[in-house]
Amino acid sequence: MSGAGYARVVEIVEQLLAASRPVARQHFRTPLAVTRKADCSPVTEADRAIEQAMKAVLQAEVPGHGILGEEFGLSGAEARYIWVLDPIDGTKSFISGVPLFGTLIALLEDGVPVLGVIDMPMLGETWIGQRDGAGRVSTRFNGASCHAGRCTELSEAILFATSPDQFTAQETRVFETLSAACAARRFGGDCYSYGLLASGHIDLILEAELQPYDYLALVPVVEGAGGVITDWQGRALTLQSSGQVLAAATPALHAAALARLAGKARAALP
Repeated sequence: MSGAGYARVVEIVEQLLAASRPVARQHFRTPLAVTRKADCSPVTEADRAIEQAMKAVLQAEVPGHGILGEEFGLSGAEARYIWVLDPIDGTKSFISGVPLFGTLIALLEDGVPVLGVIDMPMLGETWIGQRDGAGRVSTRFNGASCHAGRCTELSEAILFATSPDQFTAQETRVFETLSAACAARRFGGDCYSYGLLASGHIDLILEAELQPYDYLALVPVVEGAGGVITDWQGRALTLQSSGQVLAAATPALHAAALARLAGKARAALP
């Protein structure tokens, strides 16, 4: 993608956020019918309306691009460019009146995430990670450059996971192994945790059972801030990844976490 192409992508992101934010704010803390998908995860009218609003923008602006959305699936699977949309990441927080839910947007070029957006509509906070034409990636928080922390030792690290419920019994043992080596652990946050990592506030995140629309937008955000994000085996995250995600503020901390998980992470592969 040329430099002009990347500038155009930023314009499209602005349109996507202009379409998504009012819908999220309109429905937040209002009575909403909640239905359950096959995996028992909740979905609301707001999830569907936000995704439809973003899809309408993309179909008008880049009709040749593919779209993968949490609520309406994949179209244009053979396209070189595919947008990946999670209208409300953290629907459980959303329906509980907790403002720590976000909208996630990723753009894949030949399967590689070249743009990622974490937008927190109730907080007015947005992280955008983007690769330029030379392959360099940088992250901006509300328009200003941001950087992950400098933690290199597990013993000093703050570890996050969205919920202990996301882990299988074997995965829980993996999490406990890592947690035991860290300075502190906290639960909650959904995609917000990755933004906090990119801004230098937390150091390490371990998650499981994520879908591509949950994790692909996070890749450019974390990497552009100087962090590292992979699966539990240290492999790059793709559309085909298992959904087991490890993010760290520094390469040294990521390597230490992988070493701590060695063997146990392989045993927990789905």
